[in-house]
Amino acid sequence: MNGTNALDRIKEDLTGLVGKKVKIRANKGRRQVMEAEGVIEGIYPNIFVIKLSENHALSRVTYSYTDVLTETVELRIDNRRIGVGA
Repeated sequence: MNGTNALDRIKEDLTGLVGKKVKIRANKGRRQVMEAEGVIEGIYPNIFVIKLSENHALSRVTYSYTDVLTETVELRIDNRRIGVGA
């Protein structure tokens, strides 16, 4: 699959999920992994924004569609994986 087509598909998938609750698992490097729940708040040309639940230290995080493609960030909604191989 062409990389551009995969990124477009990930963006389309996330666009349909704006306002939905998701679970995030993000690799922050050096064996650090952040796991949280939040709501997809916005979709932009190169990034998307997730507003995290109130019990988390950060209020919002942003990721690129490439983060999902390279599996640096894993998103799940209702135990269904979003992105590559979904």
